[in-house]
Amino acid sequence: MFSLNVPVPGAVKRLANDLQPQLLDFEQVRDDHTLVVKRFPDDELANGHPEHQLATLQERLRPVISGLPAVEAKVTGIDSFDQPVRGDGPVVYLTIESPGLHRIHRTLTDTFGVVDDLEGDDYTPHVTLARGGSAAAAAAAEQLRARKIDPVTWTVSALVIWDSRHRTPASRFGLPA
Repeated sequence: MFSLNVPVPGAVKRLANDLQPQLLDFEQVRDDHTLVVKRFPDDELANGHPEHQLATLQERLRPVISGLPAVEAKVTGIDSFDQPVRGDGPVVYLTIESPGLHRIHRTLTDTFGVVDDLEGDDYTPHVTLARGGSAAAAAAAEQLRARKIDPVTWTVSALVIWDSRHRTPASRFGLPA
């Protein structure tokens, strides 16, 4: 699966890394921190080899993204999805406030459709820290939700196509200021 993501700045990565000692009770702790704007499931892309799918997606995205401006985003706290739509819970994450990201998401879903229960009105911009675990993970999520953090604000000036198979950016699009 490919997705269109926001690369997060170093300050957000440092915040996520500083929180890692409190994530030990979770089954999976993320070490690659990104913010998903739109998912593109394989069945929505052209059939064929992943490189062909990527090239097709790049060409389909280019005219849509070319009209999008850079936007502000802000980490404001920590929250969790106790029973996520997909995968094991809880999922603990950094909350992101950004009307601009919601506008970008809406533009993309108007063009490409939504992934049910994850996008459209259900879209919650966030940076996942960790997921899954026992009752201890649920208790850790509760403690993290109560934790105060210093906000981190940045300008989203690029979007990347994220390749989930290789867990790496596959392509980059700049957003004009």
